[in-house]
Amino acid sequence: MTEKPHLMIVEARFYEDIADELARGAIAEIEKDGATYQRVAVPGCLEIPAAILYALRSMDFFTARKRFDGYVALGCVIRGETTHYDIVCNESARGLQDLALRYALAVGNGVLTVENREQAWARASVAAKNKGGFAARACLDMIELKRQFRLYPR
Repeated sequence: MTEKPHLMIVEARFYEDIADELARGAIAEIEKDGATYQRVAVPGCLEIPAAILYALRSMDFFTARKRFDGYVALGCVIRGETTHYDIVCNESARGLQDLALRYALAVGNGVLTVENREQAWARASVAAKNKGGFAARACLDMIELKRQFRLYPR
């Protein structure tokens, strides 16, 4: 019997209400699959890739900790009046993609990049687009793909 995956949910808490709704969708999807998870909070979306790298690298020093089989990145970036929006969107996405490719990680990207709070809620809402659930499902599907290629030990 194959052991169910253990996921790390990394939540950017800058917009706490939106982060909570994204997490609600992700957790429902993870639990539906029978997987387990641990939630980790970071201040904003730029910190998400670093948190994943910390968890990954911690295995070099503390192998007794249960390892993560995949990572779900959740957060929201709402356009403001400066170019900071573009930097946060691009760099957080680049950081996640770099980690996925460099370390063959299963990553579900649920970082919303929107123009306003209304768009954020439409995408975060479990009753609407449920992007948190979609990110968790993407992560679980990538773990299954790793199994098919024998990159996943369990």
